[in-house]
Amino acid sequence: MSAEACPSYCTCSSTRISCVDPERGINAFPVLQSEAEMENITDIYIANQGSFSSINDKDLHYYKNLRNLTVTNSRLTYVSKLAFQNNIKIQYLNLKDNNLSSLSWRIFRHLNMSYMILTGNPLHCSCENMWMKLWLGEEADNQELRCIEDGGVRKLLSRLTLPNCEVPMATLNPSKVTLMEGKHVDLSCTTSGVPSPELIWNMALVSNYEIETSGQISVLRLSNLSSLDHNSKISCTAENIVGEKESALMLDILFPPKITKLTDAIPDHHWCIPFSMSGNPKPELLWYQDDKLVMEGKFIVTMIHDITEREFHGCLQLDSPTHLNNGHYKLVATNKYGTDTKDVEAHFMTKPWEEADKDNYYDPFTDAPTIEPPEDGVAVYVVVGIAAVAFTGFLLMLVILKFGGNSKFGIKGCALFQNIPVESVSR
Repeated sequence: MSAEACPSYCTCSSTRISCVDPERGINAFPVLQSEAEMENITDIYIANQGSFSSINDKDLHYYKNLRNLTVTNSRLTYVSKLAFQNNIKIQYLNLKDNNLSSLSWRIFRHLNMSYMILTGNPLHCSCENMWMKLWLGEEADNQELRCIEDGGVRKLLSRLTLPNCEVPMATLNPSKVTLMEGKHVDLSCTTSGVPSPELIWNMALVSNYEIETSGQISVLRLSNLSSLDHNSKISCTAENIVGEKESALMLDILFPPKITKLTDAIPDHHWCIPFSMSGNPKPELLWYQDDKLVMEGKFIVTMIHDITEREFHGCLQLDSPTHLNNGHYKLVATNKYGTDTKDVEAHFMTKPWEEADKDNYYDPFTDAPTIEPPEDGVAVYVVVGIAAVAFTGFLLMLVILKFGGNSKFGIKGCALFQNIPVESVSR
């Protein structure tokens, strides 16, 4: 971090901010020059700050990767319920030796902290702070965490008991729902606790529903159940100032198979014909190639690669398929409530003879075919050629013999057959 990025009254590194100088005090968390610099901070340490009194909604908004926060020996008196809404990575929180009289559990409901220190604060022995005893357990004694009673007496929080102050309860009935799609069902949630808890339904449903509440009993009426709500969570929560309690179930909706995707074969580590399908119970799958059942084994097998809340995603996996595997593929999904089918054409390899035909193809109207004579034909041509040359020579010899005596040739015809020079014949 550049020197200009760090406030002059603090010391900084790329991941840590420390503000401990009591003379040059701060009243809020430092704001660095850029959001990126604040996102890199994982540790903030603030101490000895007499003007630091609150942590408000937006103070830590940009410190999204904050893991360790210490605000100690300061005048901190208030922490907003939304103070840590963007700091879900916080693991360690030290608010020791401040001026906190109360602190709501709702501030920390979305966090998964490993360690919290609250000693040295003038906490009231009130129902609002009872959650600390329940949340910290034995750690409350290890910290010697105390609260102040109305008479000013300090008491170990672990020994605090208060009338009309208890964690609420919630009971969902029935505890399990297994129904065919299109049916309807009523769910009731009963709450108890002091102070009287608020009852909250939590769900995200496609099915139609309505809620009727009377006192501490609430009824959720579901109608025309949709298969899209299979494995959806429904919960009712009771909460008061002491804490919260949830009761939940997962909808188990029965419905026939539905193949939502079947696409062209794609090459991967193996060839794969991808598909997605749903159904409850899980459908049995059969494959057909050109209306013949595909016998699965070592080289052809159905693989399920991913299972979501209500869908199965996989592929028919083929190891080194050939032209024999080309064809029209049909997927059949079946369970006790019905059947669904889907078709796709799959092409893996060109047939060898089709490749050969393609290489030797010519157009008789534009290309003159090249015909290579067989080896035996070549031999015949050679013999015939030699015979023709010999015959031609023989005919030429006869012509010379016939007309050799003519003076215009300058020699006697018989001289051609004697070993006598032409000059001797002339003499």
